[in-house]
Amino acid sequence: MSHFTSNTYILKRKILTFTKKFSRKLSKPERKFTADITYGMLASGSCLLTDVCDQLHEPSKKINVVDRLSRHLEKGVSASAASAYLQQVKKWSSSEPIIYIDDSDVVKPDGYKFESLGIVRDGSESTSTKSVYKKGYHVTEACILTSANHPVSIFSKIHSSHEKDYKSANTITFQAIEQGNSLFGKATFVMDRGYDDNKMFLKLDELGQDYVIRLKSNRKLLYHNKWTKATELRNRRKGKVKTNVFYKGKNHEAYLSHVKVQITASRKDIFLVLVYGITEHPMMLVTNKEIKSKDDIIRVARTYFSRWKIEEYFRCKKQMFQFENFRVRKLKAINALNFYITLCMAFLAMISMESETNALKVSIIKAANPVKEKVFFCYYRLAKGISGILSYAKEGVRLWFRTKRPAYRQLCLKLAA
Repeated sequence: MSHFTSNTYILKRKILTFTKKFSRKLSKPERKFTADITYGMLASGSCLLTDVCDQLHEPSKKINVVDRLSRHLEKGVSASAASAYLQQVKKWSSSEPIIYIDDSDVVKPDGYKFESLGIVRDGSESTSTKSVYKKGYHVTEACILTSANHPVSIFSKIHSSHEKDYKSANTITFQAIEQGNSLFGKATFVMDRGYDDNKMFLKLDELGQDYVIRLKSNRKLLYHNKWTKATELRNRRKGKVKTNVFYKGKNHEAYLSHVKVQITASRKDIFLVLVYGITEHPMMLVTNKEIKSKDDIIRVARTYFSRWKIEEYFRCKKQMFQFENFRVRKLKAINALNFYITLCMAFLAMISMESETNALKVSIIKAANPVKEKVFFCYYRLAKGISGILSYAKEGVRLWFRTKRPAYRQLCLKLAA
């Protein structure tokens, strides 16, 4: 038992040190709230405020603690905390950052009191031939990979077309691109077919960014001064470059080919990279990165296939922190809660970057009792192990924020001479 008590203390201190990086410029109540919500979600494996409250072990009534947490969420996210988070994440990225942008959904099928609740396509129940629509919100996320090759978010926003003054989903995506541009200056943006849009290409060209984007089957390209369907170009060629790519947790053998084309939007020379052998129909990727050799083609293909980790990132948020199970109703509070879930995911990223012999990391993985010795995406076992270790805690973090009072508080009267 003492072993677990020691791990509990070390892990609790690690979480508090982590949250102080983002709350240093905030008031003491805000600093305590940041520590409470982050610790509570990591300990409970849930973003439900009642579950968070259970892990804080405060002497106040549960309803009062939940009200306190709710009031803080309704204030939104401090600009200084958001800025400190981005600067911390920037330190974890490589010298040539790759930014993955994708959309997801938060489904609330039985909700009717949530602010600006819209209709979204439920990705968990929809298939390639059938789309299922439910009440919920859209989520736009931009992630980079850390030195441990795991995703961490640099932009995350929950939005709805029912919001007042809402413009479009593209506007939110442009905000994510601009955030990546302001943070890194130059990066490579990787996106799926949903972003095959002339406006997207023009925006990336305007900011001078590199990109790798998968094309839709109806896209036309300018080839030898003639507009040609991308699928026609795909069918004319065969893959000549053989390579192995890692996609959705498995190694695949792929054959690659490329051709110089122009796209409708900018009329600039770009490259169409064709990937055969992975899916039923060969994939069509476009990039403005220079291709001069086989290694360049392989690098572009592997850059795109590494984007499956952002999909795993979404799945981890929903499974390990019950992302769709929140009860706060105001959109501002929902986005604030999403920010603190992002902090929890960033904490998992920080632990994943520790060496394999790090004592705390070893203890966390041991507490998770994993089936496999090694995995390519370790956030699940880290979240499970952290929750398991913190389950031994009999106090939350309130004692770490104890109010300092003078030793003698009795009123003293001085008699005049």
